[in-house]
Amino acid sequence: MVINKPMENNKSNKKSHKEKIGWREWCALPNLKIKKIEAKVDTGASTSAMHAKIISITEDNGKKYIKFKVFSDRKNSLSSKICTAELFAERFVMSSNGISEKRFIIKTRVVVGRTEFDTEIGLTDRAPLRFRMLLGRSALKRRFVIDPALAHVQGKPF
Repeated sequence: MVINKPMENNKSNKKSHKEKIGWREWCALPNLKIKKIEAKVDTGASTSAMHAKIISITEDNGKKYIKFKVFSDRKNSLSSKICTAELFAERFVMSSNGISEKRFIIKTRVVVGRTEFDTEIGLTDRAPLRFRMLLGRSALKRRFVIDPALAHVQGKPF
């Protein structure tokens, strides 16, 4: 005799395939050759953000490119990396202090544990802040289950 198990609905089935992350995680940005950067998981932020100093914006074959310096290690302000990416957009973003600022947006690959995805990242001055990167809602949705009591669940990038 075969006993049929009740079918689970798609919503709960999809939820079980999401990776669990904590309130902060290690990320890698392979397109920018950044092997590790600690990011705060921020469901209050719509888009992700990264600490960067803009160096220049150039145009080549009708596409705009942005050159910027990334400070991925908050404990070592002298360690930086020069990166170049296609400029995806320019937007006004409301920062956590309530002030709207113009940000340059890039679209790049992010790796958190075993999960890889493309997301938009706003380049901004986060020097006075503890975390050099924020992972916002648009990067998190449909990918992760967040446990705010945990940190570094996914470990450091490979």
